[in-house]
Amino acid sequence: MTINDYQQAALRTANIEMLSDKELLTNGILGLSGESGECADLVKKHLFQGHELDAEKLANELGDVAWYLAVASYAIGYDLEKVLQMNVDKLRKRYPDGFSAERSIHREEEQ
Repeated sequence: MTINDYQQAALRTANIEMLSDKELLTNGILGLSGESGECADLVKKHLFQGHELDAEKLANELGDVAWYLAVASYAIGYDLEKVLQMNVDKLRKRYPDGFSAERSIHREEEQ
């Protein structure tokens, strides 16, 4: 499955026929926040409260993050491949030789 195949499969359950792009975007961004919080909570409980890390549960929550990313991207007219390629291009420009703490600390402002 390609990333765009995933996006199309995810959108099948996004109710895109009934919601406006503004509503899809709002649902996508709020969902990203909520699901990311659930991922953070699992890791927090593992690191600070003695819980075993349930990797399968975390993977399922990460899948929910991907679903909301697919919806939010669609709402602004982007496919996931384009969004991810834009991110890789930005990181290659920022860190042409791989991650560098020095370049991270002294980053040029991006436009």
